[in-house]
Amino acid sequence: MYSYEDRIRAVELYIKLGKRVRPTIRQLGYPTKNSLKGWYHEYQQRLDLRVGYAGREPKFSQAQKEAAVEHYLTHDRCIAATMRTLGYPCRGTLTAWVREAIPEARRAVVGRVGQRRYPETLKQVGVVELCTPWCA
Repeated sequence: MYSYEDRIRAVELYIKLGKRVRPTIRQLGYPTKNSLKGWYHEYQQRLDLRVGYAGREPKFSQAQKEAAVEHYLTHDRCIAATMRTLGYPCRGTLTAWVREAIPEARRAVVGRVGQRRYPETLKQVGVVELCTPWCA
């Protein structure tokens, strides 16, 4: 989220202000106290900050992703059955994988598809019949 320059500026100001978190954040307007402390600890260990973000390892490998999409496609395109059989991932993740692999897999239907439109006269007749007594 923050550039290398923003992070190094925050760490240098933190050191200049005697390692006081609140004045540093108040003066800069960023980051959170935990981010600032993390950046400072990284700066202490490496005497510099990483230029980019390290990020984290993906939770699922590419092979697991492909296996899940393949199972989904060969077993009646049922997300629940794929999750139950393989034991991973959650519904949202599997849906994202399927949409990434096969963009045309499901199109969202938006709007009033299939609703009938009745003329006003027919609606009025129905209301009148409903409200009149059933006595004959």
